[in-house]
Amino acid sequence: VETSEEERIRFRVGVNLGDVVCEEDGDLYGDGVNIAARLESIADPGTVVVSGTAYDHLQGKLDCGFTPLGVLRLKNIERPVRAYRVETDASASVAALPPLPEKPSIAVLPFTNMSGDPDQEYFADGLVEDIITGLSRVNSFFVIARNSSFTYKGRAVDLRQVGRELGVRYVLEGSIRRAGSRVRISGQLVDAISGHHVWADRFEGDVSDIFDLQDKVTESVVGAVEPSIRLEEIKQARMKPTDYISAYDLYLRALPRFYSMTREG
Repeated sequence: VETSEEERIRFRVGVNLGDVVCEEDGDLYGDGVNIAARLESIADPGTVVVSGTAYDHLQGKLDCGFTPLGVLRLKNIERPVRAYRVETDASASVAALPPLPEKPSIAVLPFTNMSGDPDQEYFADGLVEDIITGLSRVNSFFVIARNSSFTYKGRAVDLRQVGRELGVRYVLEGSIRRAGSRVRISGQLVDAISGHHVWADRFEGDVSDIFDLQDKVTESVVGAVEPSIRLEEIKQARMKPTDYISAYDLYLRALPRFYSMTREG
């Protein structure tokens, strides 16, 4: 009997290879189990995510492809973990998805209008366009064009899925809420691979001079996002095993030393 797509149960699976402790009651403990559980939590419904250790043992033994998810920091796991998503159709392996650019990549999604007033859409869309333009001026960024990011307008989205579809590491989303002449703007920057929040903040102002407010918020967001991504990229570079270090990773690792230099050296 065939089951409809709506009725089908889609499981998430995390796989790891490691030491475990087996208690008398049959329960398992240890990093081997904990890492598998954390990988399960970041998997999308109907997918399997494996650790780098499991991936190394599976290479050449299964008729499937693997999409690298990067080196992840998992909750309550001390060391970073390489992770891969299993592609059951070998043709849907790494080449099937947009590769992450060498530079930090970001998509700015349309901000959600929480005011219940359709007339505020123009302000929300204009603000996002200004943020995209501002971030595009940062040479160290790769910013997805407005036409691509605005295809998600009005849709409930999974940010990890957005990251995969657009081929970006970071996603900036936000909301706007207006009450009378006051407006509150919230924004958050999310790592689309691990799902963790890199930065979040809230801005308030008066719409008596709406263009001045828009400029100030854009300047604040761009000014906060740029260093937040740079710090996150430095952390990612430091966590990568030496076999996975690129020239860009070496540049990132050197930045803290460069900034700490004084005239005396």
